[in-house]
Amino acid sequence: MALVTGGAQGIGRGIAALLTARGWQVAVADLRESPDFFFVRCDVAREAAVRACIAKVLKRFGRLDAVVNNAGIADPDTGPPERLLLKDWNRRIGTNLTAAFLMAKHAARPLRRTRGAIVNIASTRALQSEPNNEAYAASKAGLIGLTQALALSLGPEVRVNCVSPGWIAHQAVRRKDHAQHPVGRVGRDEDVAELVAYLVSDASGFVTGQTQLRDTDDQNAT
Repeated sequence: MALVTGGAQGIGRGIAALLTARGWQVAVADLRESPDFFFVRCDVAREAAVRACIAKVLKRFGRLDAVVNNAGIADPDTGPPERLLLKDWNRRIGTNLTAAFLMAKHAARPLRRTRGAIVNIASTRALQSEPNNEAYAASKAGLIGLTQALALSLGPEVRVNCVSPGWIAHQAVRRKDHAQHPVGRVGRDEDVAELVAYLVSDASGFVTGQTQLRDTDDQNAT
């Protein structure tokens, strides 16, 4: 049984859909309703909401085998750092980084029982940023560090890994944008979902504390 945060749209929805197709029972935690999966309305940056979310999932399914921390504020450009408001910084850190810690904290016990897995969704901007991306880049870089720490703290019972997608397109892009990538195209939700499916499966039983990069270019990463 897998819990996917931010699973109502975009990459998260792609992950939830692929896991379902592979035979997983899937719950989605989001602020936007997702009628195709067992849905829990949850502000992942609030500890009480996260605690309640895990309890609802366990009540419904009786177990928890995987948590995919995908929820995040995807708009990286917050303007020049000297004009970045602290509340906007804190909002991104809370949703993109603290939420993943809270999910790990409250899911740790049931995941230990099932020898489960956590996958955090970061971004190549953690290592390859652009101007005016301070809060987003810091939150995603923090996820990579959190992944390594959790892998050591929760292992060997729980494996913890990270996926850092490059440019994932949700609308048409130009031919030259595709050409910037070594594989010849921008990414799709399914590309990330396939890697997540591997990392929560028994096939990746020897993989933990790792950050897997999806194809990126020298200018764009989301």
